[in-house]
Amino acid sequence: MLGHSGGAVGNACETLVNRGEAERVGSQPRMYRATSATAAAARRATRTAPNSHGAPTPNAQAAPPAPVTPPPGGRPEPVIRPNGQPYHPRALAELPDVEALRKLRAGQVPVLLYGPPGTGKTSLIEAAFPDLITVAGDGDTTVGDLIGEYTQTASGGYEFIYGPLVTAMQEGRALLLDDATLISPKVLAALYPAMDGRRQIQVKAHKGETITAADGFYVIAGHNPGVHGAVLTEALASRFSVQIQVGSDYDLAASLKINRTAVRIARHLAASQQAGETGWAPQLRELLAFQKIADVLGTEAAFANLVGIAPLEDRDTVAEVVTKATGRPITALALGRQL
Repeated sequence: MLGHSGGAVGNACETLVNRGEAERVGSQPRMYRATSATAAAARRATRTAPNSHGAPTPNAQAAPPAPVTPPPGGRPEPVIRPNGQPYHPRALAELPDVEALRKLRAGQVPVLLYGPPGTGKTSLIEAAFPDLITVAGDGDTTVGDLIGEYTQTASGGYEFIYGPLVTAMQEGRALLLDDATLISPKVLAALYPAMDGRRQIQVKAHKGETITAADGFYVIAGHNPGVHGAVLTEALASRFSVQIQVGSDYDLAASLKINRTAVRIARHLAASQQAGETGWAPQLRELLAFQKIADVLGTEAAFANLVGIAPLEDRDTVAEVVTKATGRPITALALGRQL
């Protein structure tokens, strides 16, 4: 009804909660309730108005998210992502990772997170930056996908629709290039002027318009080194002063009450992968899925599925490890005979 995504509405509600101007009353689905401070927040809100180019004028900067500080001798509280799921902070430079990323943004230090798919790179970034705009990169991503392009209107005419890069620059928001190394270097080159001292880009397709980044604009990227076609070029790497390796937190998996045998198998395979003995190990994403499958179909089916999702070249090794850990033969999940 509002014409915005559910994530955008969720970000706005979370901002109110972080500022003490609303309260969360439910998690699945996320539900919020106004407080005595909500009306005052609404009166202070600034509406967007078109500027001379028809683009929205950035709103006043929202208050920064509340600091993530662990209690004495304990873990920091989970941070709620825009989709309502909790993110459990990890240590980074003697800080909760969420807090460290926010400090890097404040210092305008671009960050590249790299590691296998499913280790929580995107989850961390979403937790750190409630105002995030995400570009899902692939080999088909074009300059127009980043900057914008002309789109036909209902009346038959054409209008220029700004892309996520321009929107993030104008509104002073964080921009995530997810799977950045799958995007063509020629396309990424359109982004670089916004990341250096100029903090500007020229939209050649829209009358050569110059866009200048508002305060708060920030670029962060994710890279999966093992994914086919992912190439970290020197030009891209040099733009990201901080590069952080992200692996799966198997201690967290255990604390989330995921099957202990499954976690032990994942640890073993991760050690074998690091030693070069196998090419695949379950990450946190696979372990979370394991537990959901176990809750629905049973533990044996979940172990069989764990074998089945392993790459074909590693499947026999994974089956051998799972069989040894469970004490019974486990093969890939498959249909049986007709009932």
